Amino acid sequence: MEGVAGVVDWEQVSAGGPRYEYFTQLLTGEINAAIEGAMAAGATEFVVNDAHSKMSNIKPDSLAGNARYLSGRYKPMYMMEGLDASFDAVFLIAYHGSMSATGSALSHTYFRPAIAEVRINGVIAGESGVNALVAAAHGVPIVLVTGDEATAVETASFAPGVRAAVVKRSVSRFAAESLHPESARDLIREAAYRAVSDAEAATPPQFTAPLTIDIAFHTSDYCELAARVAGVERTGSHTAILRAEDPLTLYRCFVTVVLLCRGLVE
Repeated sequence: MEGVAGVVDWEQVSAGGPRYEYFTQLLTGEINAAIEGAMAAGATEFVVNDAHSKMSNIKPDSLAGNARYLSGRYKPMYMMEGLDASFDAVFLIAYHGSMSATGSALSHTYFRPAIAEVRINGVIAGESGVNALVAAAHGVPIVLVTGDEATAVETASFAPGVRAAVVKRSVSRFAAESLHPESARDLIREAAYRAVSDAEAATPPQFTAPLTIDIAFHTSDYCELAARVAGVERTGSHTAILRAEDPLTLYRCFVTVVLLCRGLVE
């Protein structure tokens, strides 16, 4: 949701906030624009995985394309629940930059109180890069990402050839110049059409084994918790490394670390 055109503040994306309902409507509009563009290019089936906050932000009957709606605060595969090898393509809608991104609006990586930086095989990764591990495991290409420019660049590091719909220019972490919502939807609709039209030539993300995720935490408490997970080695007071031979195992290990860290404050 943080990558929606016009979104620049946490209250806009937080349930119960005074403007939350309005901005979920904008999010729905961008999702539907992506579905409509994909439909125009011949796509016929859609699954929308609600991946923001408690993951129940969308009104199911407002989704285009008779899309199935996957929601709920606990999904074992988190943002990539529901994906398998039967899918033709992945869209990443309304994504945001990593905590390491310079001035990307509302940047964070999975859990902002705990995680300061994530690197996959040495390359800085946002949520798009982490989620690319699951797409790689199932052999499904990521063909579209929407959000700001920093998000587009980070995604391309793990999904070469991904088409980007840049709907806002981040000025700082809490300011951006956004396209008008209708213009943003038009851009997304066209990008989705082209992404699906070219999907047969798209290739899934590629990761070279052995695979690693390096995590820098904001405090040593989170690092100490992470080191209790099998496959995680503490490398410093605030840093740890996750190792695995395949991308799905690495992703599951990372999500386990995230869920454990959430328990420290929730």
